[in-house]
Amino acid sequence: MRAPSLRQLEALMAVIEGGTVSRAAEIMRISQPAASKLIRDLEADTGLELFERESGRLVPTGRGMRLYEEVQRIFGGVHQLTRAVEAIRREERGHLVIGAMPALSGMFLSRVLAGFLARYPDVFISVETRSSQFLSEAVLLRRLDLALVVNSHEHPSVMVEHLQAPPMVVIMPHGHRLSEKSEITPENLKDEPFIALGDSSRTRNLVDAAFRRYNLQPKVVIESTTINNVGELVAAGLGLTIADPLSLEFAANRVTARPFRPTQIYDYHIIRPVRARNSSLVSAFVEEVHAASLKVQMIG
Repeated sequence: MRAPSLRQLEALMAVIEGGTVSRAAEIMRISQPAASKLIRDLEADTGLELFERESGRLVPTGRGMRLYEEVQRIFGGVHQLTRAVEAIRREERGHLVIGAMPALSGMFLSRVLAGFLARYPDVFISVETRSSQFLSEAVLLRRLDLALVVNSHEHPSVMVEHLQAPPMVVIMPHGHRLSEKSEITPENLKDEPFIALGDSSRTRNLVDAAFRRYNLQPKVVIESTTINNVGELVAAGLGLTIADPLSLEFAANRVTARPFRPTQIYDYHIIRPVRARNSSLVSAFVEEVHAASLKVQMIG
């Protein structure tokens, strides 16, 4: 018995996965007789009957399938090794793993990435969008190089930096009668259909607190768990909402915005490990985050 060659094992996989010798030959880019010979030689070298011949077709035997599964496992390990080599190459030219809460993972993060990659075009970036709590824990465990979150917690191994967001604004459909006002208060909104985020969101808490100062409450007609849904509902003309421009920038051309009084600021934070790997790249990315925030114009 001789050890099978790599080419013979490739032929085994191609025949089983392709279903026929002719298809296997196409996959391997060889002639059909050459593919058939590889299978015959494999059976001769291993001393195993790997296929049964039925009406001109090769049907794998139980032994053939067992060998195929083992080859699949080995080839899978080779593919994993290839991915590991590529990951090491990425590390050499720079690799950042970034986290962002859903509200900032759309247009805002896209502008940050565009600015950063214009400066560092060879850096490979992985983006993970999850809840602030999940991202904070991931930074603590050093699985992320940086994250954009809300409600960050102090920890000696984590650096926390405030992200200056523009004041919250009233978002309304184009042509709404309140668009004639230069600024809008809860008094102006008391009878307007209001589209709100869920009770547990920080935005909802800020809005409700502002209304309570006027002894009012918003007339909520629709409640949603994501800011994207809220923005789409406003753009569709189903009501108004109050939100920070960073999270609703994706709807900028489809809605109108006016300043909301009393002024409300939604606090975002940038967090990163104290001893971050690729610290120079992380610092450069933070610069882009701040620059992108300052460039956000009021929607409308």
